[in-house]
Amino acid sequence: MTRPRRDPRAERAALLVATGEGTRPRLDRTVRRDGGGRLRRDPRRERDGQRVPGVLRPRYDLSQVSRPEAGPVHEAPRAVQAPVPTVVVLDAPAFLVLVVPDAAGGRLTPHDRQVLGAARVLAGREGGVAILAPGTCEGSGPAGADRLVRLDDKGGDALGDCDPGGYDPAGRAALVAEAIAELRPRHVLFPESPDGGDLARRVAVRLRQPLFSDVEAVAAGSIARPAHGRRVEQRTAPGLLVTLAADAVAEYAGPPREAREIPVRIETLARAAPAILSATTIPADPATVPLGLASFVAAAGSGVTDLATFREVVAALHATPGASRVLCDAGLMPRSSQVGASGTVLAATCYVALGISGAPQHLQGVAGCEHVVAVNTDLHAAMIERAGLAIVQDAQAVMPALLRLLTQDAGPTRDAP
Repeated sequence: MTRPRRDPRAERAALLVATGEGTRPRLDRTVRRDGGGRLRRDPRRERDGQRVPGVLRPRYDLSQVSRPEAGPVHEAPRAVQAPVPTVVVLDAPAFLVLVVPDAAGGRLTPHDRQVLGAARVLAGREGGVAILAPGTCEGSGPAGADRLVRLDDKGGDALGDCDPGGYDPAGRAALVAEAIAELRPRHVLFPESPDGGDLARRVAVRLRQPLFSDVEAVAAGSIARPAHGRRVEQRTAPGLLVTLAADAVAEYAGPPREAREIPVRIETLARAAPAILSATTIPADPATVPLGLASFVAAAGSGVTDLATFREVVAALHATPGASRVLCDAGLMPRSSQVGASGTVLAATCYVALGISGAPQHLQGVAGCEHVVAVNTDLHAAMIERAGLAIVQDAQAVMPALLRLLTQDAGPTRDAP
């Protein structure tokens, strides 16, 4: 058996395209040869199929696929719908793991969310996590809470209105102990913070229960903490009262939970007068607070040339001043205000970056900040990508506008009785 001999001249002549008055031959490479073979691409036709009509200069929609056989085809881009997160509903939990957060200002702190993550580990699939909130607690469901418990004491907020001064640790410990007796949880977790640790020890004394404090490792059946100068590790089964150290357990990263509210009414007996007659919180001067302890930091970078206006913005925001390494190396800002891996690593709740592009060392210094606001002219700057709120504008124009808005907001308040 023999196959027919190819005639290259005849195949090439079959591909010729009439060009009218043209003097050179043109070949149609989109036509299949008689012997078969793969269709040859026509880049020009594919590019024409991607061209967007109705514009002065060529624009191309590269998400569209051109079809050379059918000519240019323009399809409307499909809207990509973000997946809706599914809320996990737990109707009848086998047991409860109670979390008593600090919840300063009605918001969960990063330490509180870590305690909720540890509670989810102890609860597993069958148990539920209940959070004992002093009032409105934002973000309880996404943080991993199945139930939200609000204590009512004579129709008021039990954890916040124990006395006119707003600070009664003994009364708060009594209410938490009564809530534990009412809910009967398997475990109760507190953050090992100045307020949370004090409350946990008061509750332990009132309930006459042992307290396993400063836990750094949490598993389904065991918890552990360092002891004897961190030379040994104490491990035991989870008990009733536990306090968790900061940055020891990861936050809950699963789907949001229901956070169904449970009304708990506690009929308390008449309590003795609190030993603390009055308590006043004296805020520290943000200008003198060390960067590592500041909760609100505003920093300037090379994009800020008017440092006097920057200092006015920092004072109006009641923030702690910071700076990038460029300004500190130039001597425009003190070295103690440098933010970054080679300066100070922040743990602030909010960080405002004015004119900072975001070097790798600077991004390492703000990795622990909860909220980041960036002002920069470069849309593709690393700090813009890191920020939760980005303003693509010159910092020199944003700072005076921000000062005007802050002055307008402070005006009625200053004149109010």
